[in-house]
Amino acid sequence: MENKVIGVISLGCDKNRVDTEKMIAVLKQKHTVTNDMEKAQIAIINTCAFLEAARKESISEILSVAEYKKSGSLEKIIVSGCLPQKYIGELMGELTEADAFIGVADYGNILGVIDRLYDSGERVNAVGAPYNEQMTERVVTTDGYAYLKIADGCDNHCTYCLIPKIRGRYRSVLQEDLIKEAENLGDVCELILVAQDTSKYGADLTPKRDIVGLIRALSLLPNISGIRLLYCYPENVTDELIREFQYNPKLIRYIDIPLQHASDRILKLMNRKGTGEEYLRLIERLKSEVAGIAIRSTFIAGFPTETEEDFNILIEFLKKAKLFNAGFFKYSREENTAAYDLSGQIAEGVKTKRVKKLYSVQKQIVKENLKALKGKTFKVKAEGFDKNELVYYGRAYFNAPDVDGKIRFFSREEVTYGDFYDVKILKADGYDLYGERL
Repeated sequence: MENKVIGVISLGCDKNRVDTEKMIAVLKQKHTVTNDMEKAQIAIINTCAFLEAARKESISEILSVAEYKKSGSLEKIIVSGCLPQKYIGELMGELTEADAFIGVADYGNILGVIDRLYDSGERVNAVGAPYNEQMTERVVTTDGYAYLKIADGCDNHCTYCLIPKIRGRYRSVLQEDLIKEAENLGDVCELILVAQDTSKYGADLTPKRDIVGLIRALSLLPNISGIRLLYCYPENVTDELIREFQYNPKLIRYIDIPLQHASDRILKLMNRKGTGEEYLRLIERLKSEVAGIAIRSTFIAGFPTETEEDFNILIEFLKKAKLFNAGFFKYSREENTAAYDLSGQIAEGVKTKRVKKLYSVQKQIVKENLKALKGKTFKVKAEGFDKNELVYYGRAYFNAPDVDGKIRFFSREEVTYGDFYDVKILKADGYDLYGERL
């Protein structure tokens, strides 16, 4: 099989990005990977199917790429990831623009799939079961930070979520494989640990492991400067994990805890563990025991039967919790989930209105949080220059990539991207801070 030029597009979450990076490493063993789709002979789109909006985005991207078959050098399109894993029965017959399909555990087989495409000349369905052995080789596509997917699948079975049906049961990656993968990443300022439920890491392994042990092992690596935790379910934020935040200088004082709601009735319908009061106590404890910790969360508005009373409970929770940042989403009614058949589905207009209200409430909280930082100095990792505002921008410990704000700062001297600088905060504007380099 001759060398082919391959363009790769990754959609969806950061866990999907890690899968894409591992697939690129496999592709480079035999082919050339390009960022320019106009030059690609093969296009691979790694898709998301978590929500209807994600599925629409995936289909739209595939159809857009298909236009290159008419005007460019594109010969084949391969669709990978969650979309074919869940919907291959429909896609094979309806999405004729695609020449081959692979699932969420088939990235290591991509070279064989390409060979089959060209040898047979026929369309290929290579979607397997959603389980695979861990691959540790990757081509990192982020700058200065890298994600480490420590587990796949989920056992929580939240009633609104498709993940267990797409990616299967919760499966922790062996700690020794994760250490090897992290070592191979080179120098990383910020290693971001991700999974569907990060704090549950190791509970399924024999012998059992836990997230604290993994953090300590990764902290020993000289090429890893900092470690950030995303997607920690509240019931698994243990005393040991809180102590690790207190004493491990490499563990960034930032935690993402997806809470989803604060009404006990709605939480029970969602099959979420814990209560609104328990969540508040956890947040208060983290703030009191881990100096300066930034807590982020996500919430769903418009879950079936959500009343105005339930919604107001969530608003009051936000005002009490004073989270550093939060994301809000409309409930998406997904077939094959338990919540799909619940009576009391909420109208789209009501869901949209409630999400807007939640963002309005949180925006005021963020304004107060950022105002309290005025006059303080933080280490900021420079990431770029805004030509419109004529300022540099970067992130401090309380800014995770893509989801949080940035720190924009003036500097009289040249700035090197990737380096850290002391920046004194002068003002806040929206979700961003402005300051000057000292």
